[in-house]
Amino acid sequence: MTPGQHEITTDADLEWCYDAVHGVSRTFSITIDRLEEPMASHICLGYLLCRVADTIEDAGHIPPAAQTELLNEYDRLLDPADDVPVSSFMDDVEPWIPEERSNDWEVVAETPRVLRTFESLEEEPREIMREPVRELVGGMAMFTDRYAEEGGLRLQTLDELEEYCWYAAGTVGTLITGLVARGTSTERAAELRANARSFALLLQLVNIAKDVEADYHEENNVYLPAEWLAEEDVPLDGVTHEENYGAVTNVIQRVTGRAEGYLDDAQRYLEAVPETHGNRLSAWAIPYLLAVGTMRELRERPEDVVREGGVKVPRAEVYALIQTFEEGVPRSHLEELRKEMAEKPLHR
Repeated sequence: MTPGQHEITTDADLEWCYDAVHGVSRTFSITIDRLEEPMASHICLGYLLCRVADTIEDAGHIPPAAQTELLNEYDRLLDPADDVPVSSFMDDVEPWIPEERSNDWEVVAETPRVLRTFESLEEEPREIMREPVRELVGGMAMFTDRYAEEGGLRLQTLDELEEYCWYAAGTVGTLITGLVARGTSTERAAELRANARSFALLLQLVNIAKDVEADYHEENNVYLPAEWLAEEDVPLDGVTHEENYGAVTNVIQRVTGRAEGYLDDAQRYLEAVPETHGNRLSAWAIPYLLAVGTMRELRERPEDVVREGGVKVPRAEVYALIQTFEEGVPRSHLEELRKEMAEKPLHR
């Protein structure tokens, strides 16, 4: 293959990766649209590598033992010291890819494309990303193996919930921090690393609080701590039953309250984020503020999580927030925006 052909292939692959992110995640789609190169391509590829594992871990139709095996094999693909061929992983995963592919499963089906685009990156960002992605994959394999007999995740305690959140999101926070902290002062990098976990756990806990119904019916997973559900006399298989709406709402409120406890440190993370290597404050401030808005909705209508299948910030508010940053928002205004969105939708 000539250098020119390789360049064309890589460009086409990267373009596909950008389109794929826009299809699977509203939040990361907004983030990547706010970034410039090279940060945009780095975050895009890091996210897709994680999404392959996340899709396998969330697949209710795959037995846990098979999920664990697939995740372990995927981890081997990411290990530069291992020579397992990608074709071997694809042979094992393809029987589980649904005939009518969702956007998530399209990413899994295109794992070879995602991997070769990732491996084409420069060494420094590529290796910064590799370890956190592998930690995420290994953590998900550990959880599917832990609950193999249950057939889906059934988290028992708050500590276990936050352990899961670390593997699902904290590792992504480590990846992001490693990329954005390059070339910054020692003090600024330390501030970022000190608050990265809070930023990631805030976003993940909000997702868990708002997606209880979908997590159970689509993935057969219950992330609400069993110890908290037991205090409300709710069995794990009854989290979406109508007679338990009020009790489950109490647990959702507790998870939301736990997320709120991470708001201040998450804001400190944003206040330290540098705008170098194509990074932009707005790329991370918008997801943070959308989490603030989602917590407002969860406080006002928590039963909608189990009654209607989820709670989201109004689309008009998302557009209003993006437009606010298009017009320019200094770091000093983050606190003001946070207070405003905690009280009422931004577009009203």
